[in-house]
Amino acid sequence: MPSDPDSPPSGKTDGTRLTVQRRFAAAIALTFLVAGLGARALSSPTERRSLALMGTLPIYWGEAAGVEELIAGDAPPHWARGALEKEYELVPLDTLAGLQGLASPGAPERMMLAQPRPLSGAENVALDGWVRDGGQLLLFADPMLTGHSRFSVGDRRRPQDVILLSPILSRWGLELQFDDQQDESERTVQFGDIPLPTRLAGSFRIAATSPGAPADCTLEAGGLVADCVIGEGRALIVADAAVLEQDGDQAVRESALESLTGRAFPDR
Repeated sequence: MPSDPDSPPSGKTDGTRLTVQRRFAAAIALTFLVAGLGARALSSPTERRSLALMGTLPIYWGEAAGVEELIAGDAPPHWARGALEKEYELVPLDTLAGLQGLASPGAPERMMLAQPRPLSGAENVALDGWVRDGGQLLLFADPMLTGHSRFSVGDRRRPQDVILLSPILSRWGLELQFDDQQDESERTVQFGDIPLPTRLAGSFRIAATSPGAPADCTLEAGGLVADCVIGEGRALIVADAAVLEQDGDQAVRESALESLTGRAFPDR
């Protein structure tokens, strides 16, 4: 009678059989591990860098009317999400409270704040500490938002019309100004080699910082942009958010956004 294929060969104990099975399983596991490491090594040059994202502009989720529309994916998409995801893995944030320094596990290295809501005292402290620890920040702080919204003024789903970030800007030695007599039409301001679309933009003025919180800011594009070295980190701050509007020449806006992110998030 032929032997049972599942039974151990003559002279081998169950213990020996178990040892053989374990060695076989270990060999398979090692094969998959090596293959995985090889795939990771091949894919690493094209891996996208992570970018934390927070703000009232509907870049990540779209301008959804409610949870049902959000879940269904029916909210109109924002072009900036697709543009950013060409290079970055976006990580949406709801709050900055508890934000830790770069030495903490899971702490983001880069962050974009797009017309954020007023920050709490704890969030201001956390953001300042994160930047000083080496964080890279791109902040859009528009004193008079002009982008279209499907929601009326006063609706909590509407983006923040007027930025309210005086505490953190003051700590970094900046004062945000706004000329209410300026032309309301869109224009462009040169930022390096790139024209930045602006409309009812603000401008920065250098102010004093406290001795215990040094910051070194340089103004560019007529005061529209502040490039600040803050401790070990850096913040690129734009006193307008027209570059993120849905209307207008999208190619110009994508090029401007790419230029801003390239300046704010240089390769480490």
